[in-house]
Formats: sequence, structure tokens, C-alpha cells
Amino acid sequence: MPRIMSVGTGIPEFSVSQTETMEFAKQLFSTSVKDLDRLLKVFHNGEIEKRHFVKDMDWYKQTHSFSEKNDAFIEAAVKLSIESINACLKSSMLKQSVSYEEIDAIFMICSTGLATPSLEARIMNYLPFSEHTKRIPIWGLGCAGGAAGLARAHDYCKAFPKSKVLVVTIELCSLTFQKDDLSKSNLIGTSLFADGAASVLLGGDEVEYLTYTSRPLPTIIDTQSTLMTASLDVMGWDIKDNGLYVVFSKSIPTLVENWFEPNVSKFLDKNNITIADIEHFIAHPGGKKVISAYEKAFALSPEKTAISLHILSQFGNMSSPTVLFVLQLFMEKEIRKGESGLIAALGPGFSSELLLVRWE
Repeated sequence: MPRIMSVGTGIPEFSVSQTETMEFAKQLFSTSVKDLDRLLKVFHNGEIEKRHFVKDMDWYKQTHSFSEKNDAFIEAAVKLSIESINACLKSSMLKQSVSYEEIDAIFMICSTGLATPSLEARIMNYLPFSEHTKRIPIWGLGCAGGAAGLARAHDYCKAFPKSKVLVVTIELCSLTFQKDDLSKSNLIGTSLFADGAASVLLGGDEVEYLTYTSRPLPTIIDTQSTLMTASLDVMGWDIKDNGLYVVFSKSIPTLVENWFEPNVSKFLDKNNITIADIEHFIAHPGGKKVISAYEKAFALSPEKTAISLHILSQFGNMSSPTVLFVLQLFMEKEIRKGESGLIAALGPGFSSELLLVRWE
């Protein structure tokens, strides 16, 4: 079975506290949003301490065209993706670095900007990957993208067991900010979303893993993608003349309990395992309410969601890379051979992505 070998991240330079972002929203919306003080409570209740953005706060106070924001996206996305790739291939998780030329395929995951040629082609003009590296750009999976990228890379490694594959995720949610959008969804997005990049290295069955590490690695046992019908309005983007406008339904925590829980149970039952047998819950922390819904739906102790909550508190919701930030912390732990984990993320569609892993 394909194994996850290392994870690397790219973190934007501007670190902003939640108090600063709340004051920013208060100044921007104070004359136009009714009951603003009541709505601003989402900044306090979300368990986020700080986030990282690719621009300073003054930039977001100004009006920017869709093309200007997208140009900023391409420039920053390439830079942060390169940072995460280098951190992944030269990770301290590995006994020796993996060269660019060893990578057979790149899965490029994003949903917050547009680029043709796609981002991995632009990255390959800076880093010396083989000119024959296969390129698989995937757009539009949102918060589910990190887990989905791992699942699709798993499929590739099953077909090509000698291969080493990179999954590169980059989201710059801050560049989608609409300062003239007075909707509650935009205010919640302002309290929650952030920027970041993460890359993951996977290998097929025939990779000589002992060359790179002597530690147990998470081996992907099975994956499952699920799409909920008639749920297009739960989360995503409305694409308008000024850019991307966030769609964010308050029903998401309820969906975790009523739809996601039986979805997970069926997946685990197929693999003759229960949620009680899962030692490591590697979940995308969509927000504090989503984490609480995980705990309620699966009867999880706070210890099981502590790493997801930590990433949320320090980085916010970066969309697709966030679950990979969580995965990185799990991989840095001393996990015993034979222990199981569940990688889980929810995204637009409404959809879920699940990966059952076992350290081997």
C-alpha cells in the first residue's frame, strides 16, 4: 500500500492576531452592518488566536479588481508552494533528502485563484523537476482538497508502485476578501479563513523506504470520496465580476452529526474497524463548531481533536492545506507500528474525503 513519507508547509510572512482582525472588521463594517457587535462574537468564539496572510492589513482595506487579486494570488502561491515543497523533500522526517528528479507526478490542489498555465507548471520553471513529471492540477475541492489530493495520489501510486508523488496544496483565502460584501457569510469567513501551503510526499509499494526513514510511516489502507446530493449551497464560491464571494452555511455542524457520522461508520465497517479502534483522528478543523460536532458525533474525547484545534488556533482555516498541517504534527509524533488513523475533511459539493491509514 502507498505510504506517506513526509510533509512540509509554507507559511506567509504576515501574522495577524484574532483581535487585530476583529478590529479590522469592526472598522470596515461598523456603519453598514446591523447588530455588528453581536455578530463580532464569532471572532471570540472561534478558538483562533492568530492567522497568516500574504498581504499586510492595509492592503485589504483598499479596493482591488479581480485581476489584481488574481495576479497577487499567482505570485504568492508559487512562492509559498516552493517553500512547502522544499520543506517536504528536505524534511527532518527523512534520513536523506529526495531530489526533484525523483518525483514522478505532482498533484496541484487549489480553489482560491486561477492560473493557466497551472501553478505546478510555473513552479517547474523555478525548481529542476524532470520535464517529464506528470502534472495533475485539481481545482474547486475547497476544504476537502488536502485529503482528496492524498487519495488521488494514493490511486496513482497503486497504479505505479515505483513512483514518488507530491501533493501540493495552496490556498490564499485572504485574497478573496470582499470588503463591500455585507453578508454574514463574508463576516464569518473574515473571522475564520487564512492563507497557507502544504506539500506531502507519497510513495508506492516498491519504493525503498528504509533508504529514507527507519520510522513507521502512515500507510494508506483505503479511501472514500462521498458527494451529498442537493447540497450545492452548503459551501463554495459565488464567482462574480469582483471575484470570489464565500458561500458558508450554518448547517455544516449539523451535517457532521447527521450525514458525516454514518458516512464514516460505513467506511470503517467496510474495513472491519470502528471509530473506537482509531487511535489518531486527523481531521480538517473547519472551525470550532465543526470540531465540537466531531466530538459529539463520534464520542471523541478532547484529546482526540487537540491537534486539529491547535492548528485552528494558530493558523485558522486555510482550506485545503489545513488537514495537512494537522497530518504533519501527527507524523512528528512517535507513533507505534500498527496504530491506525483516520484522515478526514469536508468540502464543497457538499462532500467528504476519508483515508484510513495504519503506521507500518
